[in-house]
Amino acid sequence: MLRGRESLIRLVGKRRRFLPNRKSLLSDSTSIISHSHPPQTPLNLGKTDENEDGIIMSMESEQKSKSPQSSDSVTCPVCSSKLAAQDHIINSHLDACLTRGTKRKLTQRTLFQLNFCSQPMVCSRSSDVKKLGTGNVQEDAAVGFDNSTAVDENEGNLGTLVPMGEGVLGTSMDGSPMKQKLIDDDGINSRVDSSLLNLRSEVTKCIEAVTVDGISGETALGTSAGGSTMKQKLIDDDQINGQVDPSLLNLRSEVMKSIEAAPVGDISGVFLETFIVGRRFSVEKELNLGANICLLRETDNAKDPNAIQVLLADSRCCKVLGYLPRELAQYLSPLIDKYSLTFKGCITSVPKHYLDVVPIQIECCEVMLQSNKDHTEIEDFTCSWKNVLHVAESAKNYPPSMTKYQQNFWVLIQEVLKSNPHLFTNDEKMFLESFISLSDDSQRLFVRLYTRKGPWFRMSNISYPEVTDSQQAIKDLTAMGYMCSFKGVDELQENDMEKILNLLTVSELREIASMSKNGTRVTRKQDLIASVFSSYEDGLCPFLPIAILDRTGICIKISSKAESLIWRTERLFFLNGEQDLSAFLLVDLGIIKYPAYHCIISEQIFSAQSDLIAYEEAIEVAQMMDESLDENKSESVLRFIKIAESRMSHTKASHSTASELVTAFFSCFSASWVYSKVVFLGVSFLERERRYKDAINLLKRLLFIFTCDGRRGNWTLRLSIDLEHVGCPNESLFVAEDGLLDPWVRAGSRMALQRRVLRLGKPPRRWKAPSFSLFIKRKIREVHIQGRPLNCEAGIKSRFYGEDGAQCGVEQLALQYYAGEGGWQGVHTESGIWLTIFALLMWDIIFSDLPNVFRNRFQTAPLDLETDNFYPARKSLIESQLQKIYDGTAEMILITSWELHSGTACRGVNWDRHSLPELRAAVTCVGGPCLASLCRHLAQDYRSWSSGMPDLLLWRFHGEYKGEAKLVEVKGPRDCLSEQQRAWLLLLMDCGFNTEVCKVSIMPLST
Repeated sequence: MLRGRESLIRLVGKRRRFLPNRKSLLSDSTSIISHSHPPQTPLNLGKTDENEDGIIMSMESEQKSKSPQSSDSVTCPVCSSKLAAQDHIINSHLDACLTRGTKRKLTQRTLFQLNFCSQPMVCSRSSDVKKLGTGNVQEDAAVGFDNSTAVDENEGNLGTLVPMGEGVLGTSMDGSPMKQKLIDDDGINSRVDSSLLNLRSEVTKCIEAVTVDGISGETALGTSAGGSTMKQKLIDDDQINGQVDPSLLNLRSEVMKSIEAAPVGDISGVFLETFIVGRRFSVEKELNLGANICLLRETDNAKDPNAIQVLLADSRCCKVLGYLPRELAQYLSPLIDKYSLTFKGCITSVPKHYLDVVPIQIECCEVMLQSNKDHTEIEDFTCSWKNVLHVAESAKNYPPSMTKYQQNFWVLIQEVLKSNPHLFTNDEKMFLESFISLSDDSQRLFVRLYTRKGPWFRMSNISYPEVTDSQQAIKDLTAMGYMCSFKGVDELQENDMEKILNLLTVSELREIASMSKNGTRVTRKQDLIASVFSSYEDGLCPFLPIAILDRTGICIKISSKAESLIWRTERLFFLNGEQDLSAFLLVDLGIIKYPAYHCIISEQIFSAQSDLIAYEEAIEVAQMMDESLDENKSESVLRFIKIAESRMSHTKASHSTASELVTAFFSCFSASWVYSKVVFLGVSFLERERRYKDAINLLKRLLFIFTCDGRRGNWTLRLSIDLEHVGCPNESLFVAEDGLLDPWVRAGSRMALQRRVLRLGKPPRRWKAPSFSLFIKRKIREVHIQGRPLNCEAGIKSRFYGEDGAQCGVEQLALQYYAGEGGWQGVHTESGIWLTIFALLMWDIIFSDLPNVFRNRFQTAPLDLETDNFYPARKSLIESQLQKIYDGTAEMILITSWELHSGTACRGVNWDRHSLPELRAAVTCVGGPCLASLCRHLAQDYRSWSSGMPDLLLWRFHGEYKGEAKLVEVKGPRDCLSEQQRAWLLLLMDCGFNTEVCKVSIMPLST
């Protein structure tokens, strides 16, 4: 695989079914833009039409250039600079000016009064969809600055213009007048959801309705745009709060403090309203309203050790009806186990479908507590009971009929809109929020189809047990713009025809193929599709559209608008391409457990929608680059290299003034960073094609643009190597020497450059040996062993016969050798065991409360772990922990961390591969000083040192509490040390480790 390909695949993640800019990127006419100060582009890859400046143009830029206002300009009220009258340019410039504090700092109200737009815009539109969850007037009309007016909507009717006094009067949650903050379409004004501005006062009103027995009753907390009353969801620790005032970050603690805990001995008779889930595990399909139920702990449940069964109390055999929700059982099961709580209750509602959740009411009957309970026990019980009440109340925010995946999907949309309102236009917000107004069948069907491969689906094949009326659901989704379909031949487009052919069965494809005049006989489905479609393109099968429609019937797919917005929502929520809605499911099923941490968000990753759109376009280019490599389309690969190189340069030039305002570890969410991944993959492609001069030009551009980047070491090394390929050894030496002066060139790359300097810098090029020559030439101890080979083929991993006659690799052969020679015990682990030890020893530090490093509840590490920000931001905590490790308490820390967090997902930790006894043995035998030094290197530069460690970790005890350890790199007959491995061995030697290289050779045949 090409260097950089795997990294690009992880960046792209699950490939999108619909790429909005595919046509514009593949079209010569829309691939070029002009720029007043174009960067120098030394490459001429492929046949890409350019204008005189040679800059590639995005679809958005093309549309802006065609706008009638594109020639106008406005004056910035902050710094008096002339700007093009384009929204994204104005937004970005204003953010930069206000943050720098240039001239006088203007308030948002002052900016509104400055007639900043070149042309006044006053418009309003009606809304048939009620905005849920905010309690504020729908703000979806553009504001006319000249007229100082705003749009006021009443129950979704056409808005009327009202004068602006000190502010626009809206309606608060309790119906009283309040100042409504103006939010324009471009999100210039604020990145805080307007409903949060009055949240604290509303929480106070909410607390008044809270009772000791768990917030009984339904409290009306807000008024929707249509005037309907709704419940306001309490904010939990794992929800994203958005960019809000820091005082609001303690909202949950204030709410919980307000919930008075019931006395320990006085919770009998407390009612909880909850649901029965997991109905598919029950054989009892018929339910009766008011039927009595009881609870039973299922401690031996393999999926969930906290599981609580709901039994039918009226039955003699106590039939299982299902389970309590996992979230509630998590806090209630410890109380049942420790304090012998017993519950009874009844069914309060019977759903239409037997698989739906069943609303129930349960009552605490008995609690067994010791009379001499201490204060700590009372506090533990009170805290757990508060959590039970909170979870039970939070569940009321979702309808009883809402399935779990349906609820997860809505939570995803809610949290993204709450934390990133400035990244969506009002139309996009309304579209996403309209999802909750759809019927349960429509919501469930959409989520089901969105998570399938698609993009097209045969309507006749759509059937799900929880969707009672698929036909009506499809009609509703189509009417709301979430789905589209084709019913006739005239609606079938040629670019969709090949995809729809995948919906046909093999027999149907054979039937169509037999009707064509091609005569090709193939059996595989993909070959049949290619043959049939080829016949259609050649004019041999003109009846293909009719034949497809006759067999498939009506076909549907998710609309391009819904596809794009949901993809954006997922990307903003998870911040990567590897996670999707299935992450919720894995947590719900207990397959993955994520660490506990707090999301403290004070800065946005994308300051403006234009930044996000540029990032999305860059991801599209990366995906099309990956697809082109899969299909071996060299011309397309060269085109995307050119596009990425041009846009990377353009992005750098455009954002250089605001770069210092962005948090350093947010750089990987910029368009320029994504394009740099595409360009470096292009370097690997060009090197494979032996086009070294083009590769050299790209590497020089990367090094020129990205001056502070951990990848500079690899780029510099490749540049030095390629220069030698084209016969420029002197320049290759200069590049290597300059690279050694670069603080961003580290670990294996630095070692490789040092070795190149020694090799190329011999007389007469260099007469004086560099100062690091003695360090590089140090000898690493070697041990040679022999083995009987099983295979001797080049390119295949060597296999040998072990001492017991079984087949094994070189690592297992070496383990057998050391076990017999010195009584060593050990494991083949490479970097795995060390990353596990580091994470367990530093767990509390890794997941400590720092702003902006945790953005959602599905992270296994902070965003800055692999950056230079990690160590300085936690220096005091890290040094304190390293001192404890140095003093010999590492084993105690390791045991405690293992017991508290066993099974919790964390980057670098492999719970199944390494047992606690192995980890304890390693920590004890390595010793505190060596372990502290290793952990310090990982904390300071995790990215550079998280790979390339020796293959084997060996240990042996001397007595009960003392021992020694050895790290061994094993090499087969045709293997040699990589530069990263050599760097690790020398570093470990400096840290005091006992290291060596074990070389396995082939045992000569006996004569």
